[in-house]
Amino acid sequence: MKRNNKGFTLAELLIVVAIIAVLVAIAIPVFTTRLEQSRETTDIANLRSAYAAAQVAALSGDENGKKMDQTKTYYYDPNNNIGLSTTKVPMGKGTGTDGKADYSALPDVIKTNYNNSNDNRDKAIEVKYDEKGSVQYIKFN
Repeated sequence: MKRNNKGFTLAELLIVVAIIAVLVAIAIPVFTTRLEQSRETTDIANLRSAYAAAQVAALSGDENGKKMDQTKTYYYDPNNNIGLSTTKVPMGKGTGTDGKADYSALPDVIKTNYNNSNDNRDKAIEVKYDEKGSVQYIKFN
């Protein structure tokens, strides 16, 4: 009697499926941590850009050359000529799960208000000036 040896047995197929399942179970948490870390890094880069725009605006004034008004709240807007506007522009990406992004190099006006465990999704970056015209704080709001 001839035996047909083509194909795989059920046991071999189940072993392959089990190995793939173990690999997926290991890969998904690593992938989600890296994804959150990239979101936090994007938030930090946007905060740094907002700080740079706020410093430029503090030195050169608004689009009319006037000193930035400390009674107003400004929001970072990369599409605006001076980088700041009075209209909220949602740009937060971080979801509040700590992806362990390094924010130690941030200026103190940002570091005191930035918390990587906050959910910053679709929040705008708020910039406020003090009475001297210096940047008082920059935070997600």
